[in-house]
Amino acid sequence: MYFPVYLQERERMALSQAEVVKQSIQEVRRSLPVFPYREDLLLAIQQHQILIIEGETGSGKTTQIPQYLMESGYNEGGMKIGCTQPRRVAAMSVAARVAQEVGVKLGNEVGYSIRFEDCTSERTVLKYMTDGMLLREFLTEPDLASYSVVIIDEAHERTLHTDILFGLIKDIARFRPDLKVLVASATLDTERFSCFFDDAPVFRIPGRRFPVDIFYTKAPEADYLEACVVSVLQIHVTQPPGDCLVFLTGQEEIETCCELLQERCRRLGSKISELLVLPIYANLPSDMQAKIFSPTPPGSRKVVVATNIAETSLTIDGIIYVIDPGFCKQKSYNARTGMESLIVTPCSRASANQRAGRAGRVAAGKCFRLYTAWAFKHEMEETTVPEIQRTNLGNVVLLLKSLGINDLIHFDFMDPPPHETLVLALEQLYALGALNHLGELTKLGRRMAELPVDPMLSKMILASEQYKCSEQVLTIAAMLSVNNSIFYRPKDKVVHADNARQNFVVPGGDHMVDCLLFLFFKSNFRWCYENFIQFRSMKRARDVREQLEGLMDRIEVEVCSSEGDSVPIRKVAGYFYHTARLSKGGYKTVKHQQTVYVHPNSSLFEEQPRWLIYHELVFTTKEFMRQVCINANSSWLLEVAPHYYKNKELEDSSSKKMPRKQGKAKEELG
Repeated sequence: MYFPVYLQERERMALSQAEVVKQSIQEVRRSLPVFPYREDLLLAIQQHQILIIEGETGSGKTTQIPQYLMESGYNEGGMKIGCTQPRRVAAMSVAARVAQEVGVKLGNEVGYSIRFEDCTSERTVLKYMTDGMLLREFLTEPDLASYSVVIIDEAHERTLHTDILFGLIKDIARFRPDLKVLVASATLDTERFSCFFDDAPVFRIPGRRFPVDIFYTKAPEADYLEACVVSVLQIHVTQPPGDCLVFLTGQEEIETCCELLQERCRRLGSKISELLVLPIYANLPSDMQAKIFSPTPPGSRKVVVATNIAETSLTIDGIIYVIDPGFCKQKSYNARTGMESLIVTPCSRASANQRAGRAGRVAAGKCFRLYTAWAFKHEMEETTVPEIQRTNLGNVVLLLKSLGINDLIHFDFMDPPPHETLVLALEQLYALGALNHLGELTKLGRRMAELPVDPMLSKMILASEQYKCSEQVLTIAAMLSVNNSIFYRPKDKVVHADNARQNFVVPGGDHMVDCLLFLFFKSNFRWCYENFIQFRSMKRARDVREQLEGLMDRIEVEVCSSEGDSVPIRKVAGYFYHTARLSKGGYKTVKHQQTVYVHPNSSLFEEQPRWLIYHELVFTTKEFMRQVCINANSSWLLEVAPHYYKNKELEDSSSKKMPRKQGKAKEELG
């Protein structure tokens, strides 16, 4: 008799708790700096087709403005509101937050779409996505007819895809007067965006920034990682309560810093209050990422050690202290050698100011810059170089060609890419057969554009049908998409990890190792743990493979298996464009005669086959070839790419004559 009453009481309590949560969410929404400007903003959006919105990170631009548009009926008639983010982590976390605020399940009315992961449904009206995903939507919907509003968020980050989106959206806005375009940026550089979009008006949202005291070092720091650890402990011991944010360049540095902090805290024991050390970087599992947003327990201090993802894309409440060593990892691309470098470089002054601004969100804060005031003024660039000027453009050129944009030199870029990089991209696409000698897209090129992977990878998938090994090639493509994050080496178990890795070495090279790993992986967490393999990376590779397999029907490729024969796989995995040959001085690339080395992590590191094919060239300490496999001889290259390699060239690859297709590419570019 009492049981139903007890259940009712429990339900009532659960309901009242849900009400409390809902009310607190609404209070937070009302407390954001953007809230007082709601009506003015909606009026400005109604009056102008393109609007530039400038507001500090954390002012509520990303989470609130799309909700205001939903509440004002911009999603009526089945229309969608799209909001782009430059980073996957930001798209996922923001979508989850907005779904909670709207009171719907993530994936229904509010969803997100990132490469190889789609969390949307037919009911989705507010869609967060990476800028690359919106770019791919142009292939199926060139006028974005299903969208009533497109918000390009974090525009100041100037990623490759954001810059291409600027040109395309500016173009379609001219013949779609009903489409509203909002360009949101967190910096004071909004005049450039306004000028680019035909003098579009700028709407400024004042941030609720508190004053931030900035401190510089008297002399440059020899070891900024050690300086970060010491600074955190000094803040923890001497400064009033408040959380701390440390900016570092990448996963390895962050993990080292976290280990050092935890070790020193253990040594100090009860002499200091509790210090919670939390990392945040793109490769971190979602449940670990979520921890940084949890409230700090009373009597303790939280230290978030982050990449520049926390600079603009994420807002962490409670931060009072910021430690900025002044460095970031920046990708650069050498068009002459086809080599990518991910190099630690000084960040720009704009980035340094963004970092300092993180300290003044909830109260007056302090920013400790681990460099001198002179270095800030004289050694740092004003702004970061846009990604379009320092990256390989193969994918972008293929996408623009498939959208019917043939005159790339006159495409409306905010900052045009280097002429040489465009020439190289056209040459590469011609070599792959995606473009004909006139620079026009071929039927093969159109099929290649359907796959959301690098052009060489998409050519490899399409060619696998001819060699009857598409099952294995799909696996290799999926494993390459999570490149360099399969194995891990804990510092205290390096020997065990290396021995476990050696167990998977098979003849043929790294591509064969990838196939073997995937074959053994059966969603078995225990197996991954015992073999020092990252379960999350393998799970992601499996998801990517399923997505690619789903696209095979669309591009009319039959899935078949080579059943243990590695020769066809090595022929087709043959990125003929990426070939190196052993000579007296080591390996040299066939086309450019660049001296290169096999990466120490490769299964072929201790072997020296005459011909090698590599997935990518990266410069870290040396020019390394990553993900290599054995190519038996030059006849394979002549078989898979007769139009690209000539007999004489493979006999004497020191020939420095400019290939014919580069001449064609230069002709096309004028």
